[in-house]
Amino acid sequence: MLLPALGVSLPLPPSLLLNTVALFFALAGSWLLLATRLRERRALARLAGEGELGEEGAWALEAATGRVNRFFYRFGAGTLLLALLLSWSSTGL
Repeated sequence: MLLPALGVSLPLPPSLLLNTVALFFALAGSWLLLATRLRERRALARLAGEGELGEEGAWALEAATGRVNRFFYRFGAGTLLLALLLSWSSTGL
């Protein structure tokens, strides 16, 4: 950590530290979900701009990036769930 390296020792309660970690996971997860949605919209717009968004274009998009987008959506939702669980567990400390 940075504070002990600087010689500063603050008596922080464990619930505050756990909530800080939960906030970090919540921000990272929400950023990942938003970035994935933006990437998906850009790919659809690019295909629509090229005039290829017919049935073949939609299938090509699903085949090329569908699995990656689903992974990122699941991972982002998992980090949000982890943040929620960490925040709930900090109330018992």
